[in-house]
Amino acid sequence: GIGHRVVHGGDKYTDSVVVTDKVIEDIIRFSDYAPLHNPAHAVCIKAFKEVLPNTPMTVVFDTAFHQTMSKDRYLYATPYEWYEKYQVRKYGAHGTSHRYVSKKVSEELGRDDLKIIVCHLGNGSSITAVKDGKCVDTSMGFTPLAGVVMGTRSGDIDVSLVPYVMEKEGKSVGEILEILNKKSGFLGISQLSSDSRDIEDAIKEGNEQAALAQKMFVNSVVKYISQYYVEMGGCDVLAFTAGIGENSISTREEIVEQLACLGIKLDLEANNVRGELTRISSSDSNTLVYLVPTNEELMIAMDTLALIK
Repeated sequence: GIGHRVVHGGDKYTDSVVVTDKVIEDIIRFSDYAPLHNPAHAVCIKAFKEVLPNTPMTVVFDTAFHQTMSKDRYLYATPYEWYEKYQVRKYGAHGTSHRYVSKKVSEELGRDDLKIIVCHLGNGSSITAVKDGKCVDTSMGFTPLAGVVMGTRSGDIDVSLVPYVMEKEGKSVGEILEILNKKSGFLGISQLSSDSRDIEDAIKEGNEQAALAQKMFVNSVVKYISQYYVEMGGCDVLAFTAGIGENSISTREEIVEQLACLGIKLDLEANNVRGELTRISSSDSNTLVYLVPTNEELMIAMDTLALIK
């Protein structure tokens, strides 16, 4: 079997599916939501169909895991007809990673009734609240531009900035979106790099803008963790994953330091680890804190195996 990761399945696909002509049509139909990804995914699937016509294929949607959000969490307070006519709503992303990490935590603790906040922190970052194995809320929105500060993405901003800067700089909507997606975040604030490793190195050398970028990133992550802690009425496990989450010892420390008022504490010695499944919270922490290496490929393989059987 062949498993394909597809970014956007709209609100139609709540799980992984076997590829059919209708599924390919839908992937193309949802291209407005993920113009850089979905058309390329469709081309790829068609190419595999041509070369291996008798091999069953599946699609694992990045948005599927988030389809358990309730309407009061996924809708924007925009005119309701925008949702009815154009499906304007929050979709989220990184769902395959969030599903894997929350599943791994449940297996590790032998419990399905957990309130978990998963921090997928990398060049693209998102925070997801997971209760009893289902997504309650997530930080990315209609597109992956929303949410926390990222490598090159701005995260949440006041949309009124768009026409304001368009007028000042004589740029189109597309050009402003390009800047918000590819020239903002760590790169935009530090004016140095989108890579958090470069940011950390620059901070050690006394670079103030790098320090500012890091602080803004940490603040944005803490804001979402705090929000989801309240939304779920507490949190059993805080999990860090992806490039920064798995490898940046100092970033994890800075984030948890700001959560001290919630009784969340790190064991600094245990936190001195990279890329290994490890409990990194102290014995007196109100919430367990884990480093959980993500494995989206395994999740795709497992879904594919289950579907083609």
